[in-house]
Amino acid sequence: MSENAQHAHHGHVGHGHGHGTGGEDGPSWTRAAKMLQDASPIVVPEGASAMTIHVQWEPGDPGTPPHRHSGPAFGYVITGAVRFELEGEPERVVEAGGTFWEPGGDAIHYQDGNALADERTEFVVTMMCAPGKPMLELVDEEELKERAHLRAPRPTA
Repeated sequence: MSENAQHAHHGHVGHGHGHGTGGEDGPSWTRAAKMLQDASPIVVPEGASAMTIHVQWEPGDPGTPPHRHSGPAFGYVITGAVRFELEGEPERVVEAGGTFWEPGGDAIHYQDGNALADERTEFVVTMMCAPGKPMLELVDEEELKERAHLRAPRPTA
């Protein structure tokens, strides 16, 4: 996958379409909306449900253990900074006002914790879920070992 395709694929702001592109001279509704994230292509499981949650991590909280979602998930960081890592991509820090997304399905979401040791972090995430599947499924140690070769190299400290 090209770098541009990868950026469009996992949570970087894209070029966008429609809302929020009216500029300063357009009607008020075009000035009121700002493009934050343009995720494509996405695959939504047939018959999916969706849930939006507000997450508040205390300083330094590592967040949810490695997990996956059956459908795509879209997040917006309200305050603080999220350490975000998807399988096959280097971890990155998404600061307040930033967005992230993951495709769901087989990909492991390794990190979604607070990147700050001295402040709380809050984010909102909307997750789509296939019928009959849990909204979030933890990945066990055995599978983590089997798929270790798919994880991006770890930072050396």
